[in-house]
Amino acid sequence: MSDAREIRAEDEGGYGRFSTGILPSHVLKRLIASGREIGAQEPFTDAQIQPASIDLRLGPAAYRVRASFLPGPNATVEEKLANVFMHEVDLTQGAVLETGCVYIVPLLERADFSARISGVANPKSSTGRIDVFTRLITDRAQAFDRVEAGYRGPLYAEISPQTFPALVRKGSRLNQLRIRHGSPQFSDTQLRRLHADSALVDRDPDIENGLGLSIDLKGPGRIGWRAKRHTGLIDVDRPGLLDPHQFWDSIEPNEAGHLVLDPDEFYILASRERVAIPRDHAAEMVPFDPLVGEFRVHYAGFFDPGFGFAPGQGPSARAVLEVRSREVPFILEHGQTIGRLVFERLTDPPPEAYGSGLGSNYQGQDLKLSKHFRTP
Repeated sequence: MSDAREIRAEDEGGYGRFSTGILPSHVLKRLIASGREIGAQEPFTDAQIQPASIDLRLGPAAYRVRASFLPGPNATVEEKLANVFMHEVDLTQGAVLETGCVYIVPLLERADFSARISGVANPKSSTGRIDVFTRLITDRAQAFDRVEAGYRGPLYAEISPQTFPALVRKGSRLNQLRIRHGSPQFSDTQLRRLHADSALVDRDPDIENGLGLSIDLKGPGRIGWRAKRHTGLIDVDRPGLLDPHQFWDSIEPNEAGHLVLDPDEFYILASRERVAIPRDHAAEMVPFDPLVGEFRVHYAGFFDPGFGFAPGQGPSARAVLEVRSREVPFILEHGQTIGRLVFERLTDPPPEAYGSGLGSNYQGQDLKLSKHFRTP
């Protein structure tokens, strides 16, 4: 390619073939090895490095607080904690974070970003699917889940289990950080070209400010799960052990092809479309439009390079959606647009894409609960 945005890797610190984009796994490993951009109190593990992100680890203590907060431009998280602190929870031997409570946990990782490096965080897929609301906070932050270019300082997780009590411990990985070089833009024109080159969905694409995804409420078979109340706890670090029927009610389709979302209930649903993310791109789910419905969709919004992508086979994985209604009941209709995927290029393709020998839990998924549950 002769794209003017291409540069030699050595001219931009070895970040990759393109001068802007998300940093892939092999670049992240190189930065960690050289002590650049991100550090940690304890050595990083291979399991933390995903194709286009780093899993962040909880530190040894959590602080129960009265309310969520942002520090604002003139304060640190530690300074704000003094005003809302209730008690400390020791995580070194594991501890239960209770539903409806808010905790601030210093993470083992810290950012040492240079002027053109920034970050965006999201809960891991398994965190979102058990309704553990998790956001990243930095000192002097004016928004959650954002690490501004040039930020040098500690990272914190705000954690609030909404439905199930969560057993966590030092080293548990609930959220993840994508690190970006420069300020790349990705237009709808580029998205259409990308779909023409490598099909992103298995139907005619709805492209407007991203790639639209719609809800599947006709099946065949089960169309979703609704979380039960007053269940046992979920150990976030122990996959594949729990009986889903002890925690969830199955939702079957009806002739009308709709679903009434009850206020303050949590649902796992799936997209009509099957999706594929090319290995040199990543995507993030964003809400479609806050004015079209009284519900929130997809707490965990990262789609890794290679998700649902199998050369010559077409898109293979549905997007699994975490959905919660707000103050009033709301009717979802089959085929209703409920979110959009915003794409971004990587500075280089990662050596291994999602699902390629990485122990990925959700490659080729249909409607699927978090990794903590046995397959029903």
